[in-house]
Parts: sequence; structure tokens; C-alpha cells
Amino acid sequence: MPLLKTCWIVKKSTKKVFLIMHPLADRSGVKFDIDNNADSEKPDTGTMNRAGATCPCCYTIMTMEDLRVEGRGGRLGAVMTAVVMDGPNGKEYRLPTSYEISMAEEASSELEKIFAEIPFGLPSEAMAGIGALGFSVPLYGLDQWQKIFTPRQLLALGMLVKASRDSLVEISDIYSEKMWREAIFSFLAILLNKTAGKNSNICFWINSDEKIGHTFARFALPIVWDFAEISVIEKMGGGWLAQSEWVARYLEHGLEATKHGRVRIIKQSAVDVAAQDVDIIVTDPPYYDAIPYSDLMDFFYVWLRRTLHGLSPEIDAVFSEISGPKWSHEDNDGELIDDSSRFGGDKEKSKKNYEAGMARAFSACHQALRPEGRLVIVFAHKHPDAWETLVNAVIKAGFTVTGSWPIKTEMGARIRAISSAALASSIWLVCRKRDPKAKAGWDKSVINEMQSNIVRCLRDFWDAGIRGPDFVWSATGPALEAYSRYPAVKKTSEPGQLMGVDEFLRQVRRIVVDFVVGNVLSSKGESSAGERSLDDITTYYLLHRNDFGFEGAQAGTCILYMVSCNLSDRELTDAHDLLARGCRSGSSASKGDTDDAGEGGGQSMKSSGNEFRLKAWSARRHPSLGEEGTSGRVVPMIDQVHKLMHLWKAGNVAKVNDYLDRHSLRRSEIFSRLIQALIEQSRRDSKNSDERSLLESLANHLRNVGSTSQTLFDKQSNGQ
Repeated sequence: MPLLKTCWIVKKSTKKVFLIMHPLADRSGVKFDIDNNADSEKPDTGTMNRAGATCPCCYTIMTMEDLRVEGRGGRLGAVMTAVVMDGPNGKEYRLPTSYEISMAEEASSELEKIFAEIPFGLPSEAMAGIGALGFSVPLYGLDQWQKIFTPRQLLALGMLVKASRDSLVEISDIYSEKMWREAIFSFLAILLNKTAGKNSNICFWINSDEKIGHTFARFALPIVWDFAEISVIEKMGGGWLAQSEWVARYLEHGLEATKHGRVRIIKQSAVDVAAQDVDIIVTDPPYYDAIPYSDLMDFFYVWLRRTLHGLSPEIDAVFSEISGPKWSHEDNDGELIDDSSRFGGDKEKSKKNYEAGMARAFSACHQALRPEGRLVIVFAHKHPDAWETLVNAVIKAGFTVTGSWPIKTEMGARIRAISSAALASSIWLVCRKRDPKAKAGWDKSVINEMQSNIVRCLRDFWDAGIRGPDFVWSATGPALEAYSRYPAVKKTSEPGQLMGVDEFLRQVRRIVVDFVVGNVLSSKGESSAGERSLDDITTYYLLHRNDFGFEGAQAGTCILYMVSCNLSDRELTDAHDLLARGCRSGSSASKGDTDDAGEGGGQSMKSSGNEFRLKAWSARRHPSLGEEGTSGRVVPMIDQVHKLMHLWKAGNVAKVNDYLDRHSLRRSEIFSRLIQALIEQSRRDSKNSDERSLLESLANHLRNVGSTSQTLFDKQSNGQ
């Protein structure tokens, strides 16, 4: 059964190449063919979707769990389906020849010979196990590093390792000083690692650009069903010579950046800091549960260890273990991330360990700084839990936040950022030592000070063009100036109780959210922080609509907006039928993992994985839409708008007027502003002309019946 997420080899507006599968007569397999002039009516999907795979011969369905079982049993293979070549008018595509297929298969017989001459042999070290953060490949039996390379890729990398090690003799003849030998050879090892990054079976083919992707398109190792393999001797793409250009460019940049100062690099724990007297410490700490740094680093570690072995006793000591440093329960030290798989699946224990470890690291910074010194923390994360944990650690360590800036540090062209809600900025927090004599503060005064700080900053951030989750978190620093000034914040109305970081940041987020919605509702583009006049559901709708329209939005950002509006995904998807999970049918999937477990992936650069999208008004047809129901809950204003749109579309003007009267909407200023804001939103999307037409008709009707109602009301009031 061929496992293909898509059959599109090239899908551009000016060029389309499609892989065709013809079932054999006996239905035992398929024969491939290539259509170099395909039409756009071909289906986007191959044999797979998020649920599993369908055999094109017998139509048997295999679930994802079936595929995992087959993979762990060693029964998942790989078949060459197409070859890409350079032609006179660009890239050309054809079927592989029998000779090319046989040569690829022959590579297996050469592996033992080549790796017998390389320290530690084949990279058979185990990778992170099932359940580890960011790893889905072990679910399919790819549990050793050698298993994410084809035999030909392993052979090519092995020969490059051997050639690099053989060159050390020549390097030693030219450079007698140890410093130069180590430096030059280390960059050869880095070059090999760069080449390995474009030569694994995690590398996907980007059919919209006709190029190969990187193993680490994002910070994870997903299962990739249809991957691309390149020739390492090529001068472009992921070839050795092409990667050497990247290494050379880094060398030029690094030399320029450090020519005015010496850099000292020390391999040690962040909590193992000797007594110092420094002015400033700048740290970019682990981002909570965002990246399994050390586990992913082992991809490069195993190749560096083989290439550099024997270069010097110091380097051998660094690579003495079979994998990079992890968290050690015995030493209570090591890599600090929130990964519950390292704590037997206990999420709470993992979170507490991260917070305690961060507090220890910040305490070490506190000890190393002079009294007037500054600690600068660079942090970027969309989930509230990550920020709450970080802030708790900062306060426990004895620091107070004195300033913050959102600085654009993330590469916008990275795959994770394309068509997604990934953060574009990092928040830089500047902290100083808190007065050791500082006493606990009180919640009301802290909140008042926080609001004052935010009002000063939000307009500047908005005018600077900061949007989305970046804007939400940009207010964190100014707000924390008020909260972190005290070792604890007491509640005025609840004696003996403290205002936690989570509660404080929840209020901060809501103020920011109301500011954004105020801008959306304001015809002049003006808003002030802290104004609340809309219900939570409608507030969320405007946030989502303003940032993403009806396109899919990453779950992380949606959840951030949800918790800022005191909502959950279940409320918005099930109870209110406002959101749908995943992308629209027919849209292209992103390459690599698309669900929480990290499976799937298509061939385009469009994001579609773990997403939510708004439902259009026409898709919200539940009979109870816009009605209170038996629970007596307040009807969200967006539901009232959509209800009226359905009534107006059906031509029920009398029912429209009755609904306006029953819900006191004729003279509601906020309701009129909401409709106008939705009209403006619909104008941004040419596909929503029907929505815009209905909303404009409703707005005109509301003005007409509103003025009539006002006139009648005035006459009755005057006794006429």
C-alpha cells in the first residue's frame, strides 16, 4: 500500500506535475506514472488523510494505529517514485530507471564496510522514546538515529565522515598549532552536520517551490510519508558544496561580530555559578514546553561525536556520553524544559520542576549581579502557563521587572511561521534586584498601577504595528512592573489570600483584549484600555475575525485568546458552534506533523494542522441560534447578528423587527457599532460579498426603524 499525503510533485500556477498510480491487474500493488502537464482538477490528497490510509487497489482502510503497529514491526518500507533533473527550462520530472533503483538498494551492502572505519560505527543510538515531546517517529518504529536515514543517505554521510577524518592528517601537516587544527576540523564537522540536516527521511519536497525542505522545518521530528533524497555532491540545495557556502558565510559573520571583544564559552550548569560581580546578565532561557532542545540536538550530536573523536582530550570529554546532556533526577540538574515524559507522564510534577529549576537559575543570577546590576530575560511563548511559570520564578529569585520591549527576533520565512500564528517577536524583560526590605503589596493598588502602565504602552505598541499574540504579550512587561515590585500581593477582600500570577496576568490579558476589540469597533481606530461593553463570545469572535478572518488559525493562539476571554475551546466549538476544528476541506496540509501526535503532512507550505477556524454566519443554522434557551444564558451579540442575517435573508422583515424589539437592539449603540465593524471586516474579504450585502441592508434597516421608533417615542413622551 503506497502511503502518500499528496500526489502533487509540482503545484504552481504556471506548472503542475502529478504522480499517477495505476493498480496492477492482480491488485498486488501499483504502477507509477508522471503527468507533466496536469490540470488543477486533480485531488490534493494522496492515499492518506488524518485518519489513516486507503489502499488504491482494494480500498482497504488502515488507521494511524494500524500504521504504527506495522512500523514498530519493521514492515514500513520506502519506494522511489520520481526523479527530478535540471532541464533547459527548469526542473524536469521522470520515473526512476531500474538501474537507479538497484543502485539505491546496493547502498545497504556497503554500510558495514564504511562504518567499520568510523568511531562508534553506525548511529544506532536510541532517540527519545514514545511520548517524548516533539517526537512522533518512534511511534512508527524509527527509534534509532540510523533509522531516519535511507541506506544511501547513511552511506553518503559515512563517506563524508571518513573523508573529513582522513583530511586531519593533511590539516596537521599545514597547521602545526593545535588551535588551528581544532578550529578548521571543527568547521568540517559542522559542515557535515549541515549536510545531514538536508539528507534524512524527514526531508520533504516542497511542491510549491520545487525544492527540498530541512529535517528541522520546526522543532520536532515528525513522521514524513513522502520524502525527498538529494545527491550530496550537488552544488545546490542540501549538497556538501552548497552547505559549505553557508558555513563560510557564518564564519564571516561571526568574525565580524566578535572582532571587538573576546567570547568565552563554558560548558556548565546555569545554577553552578561562582561568586561574581557583574553588571548585566542576558539570558534566553528554555521556552517551557516549546522545544525539546537536547533530544533534538542528538540528531547532530551523534554525527559530531563520530567526526570529532580523537581530535583532543577536551573534545572527547565533551562527547564522552552517547547522547547530549538530559535532566538528571539523581543530581537534580540538567536540561530544563517542561516534558512530562521525563516524569512518568506527571504533568504537574514536570511543571513544578521547571519552575523550581528556573528559580534556582535566576537566584544564581541574583547572586552574581552587583546591587545595581540588571538581568535581561528573552522569552517567547503563546501559552499563558509558560508566562505564569516564568514570572513566578523571577519573583521567587528576588527580581522585579523594570522594563520590557517586544523585539522582532523570529525568522518570518520559517515554515512554522508561514500562514500561521507563530510569534514574530520575543519579549525582552529587564529586571533589577528587588529591595530586600520590600513588603507585600495589595491587589487594588497593584491593579490600578498596572492599568496606568498599560495605557501608556498599548497605543505605542499598536501604532508600531504589533498584532496578534505578540500584542497580547507585549503588555506583560509593563504590567509586571507593578506586580513584581512586591514579594507577594495580598487580596483586600479576602484576608490571608494572595493574588497569584495567573490571576494577575488573566486581568492583564483581558485589558489588552478589550483594547484590541475597541480598535475594531471604533470607526476612528481609537480605543482605550479597560473598556468592556461586549460579551465574551462576541469579543472572541472579533479578535479571531480581525486577525485570521475565516482561515485556519493555530490552536495555540486561539487558546490564548480564549483564556483571555474566559472561554474554553469546548464552549466555542460545541456549546456555541462558533468554531470548527481543522482546515476547510480541500485546503492543503502543511508538511510534517499536523496533529498533536505529530502525524500526517502534505506537500505545500500552507498551515492546516492543529487549528481552529471561524464558522461563517451561513454555517450557523442551529434552531436555538440567537435565543436564550432554557438555561437563561445571555445571548451573545454575534449570535443576535447572525440570527438577524438569517431572518433578513429569508425575507422575514416582520420577524426581524420583532427580534430587534424583543432584545432591545433598535437603539443599542454597541450593536450598531458591531454591525459596522463586521461590514468593515467583510470588505477585507472579497469572498464575503453576500455577508457584506446582508450586513449593509441590516444596518440601513436598523437606522430607518431606529429613527422611526425614536420619533414615535418622542411623541409619546410629549403626550402627542
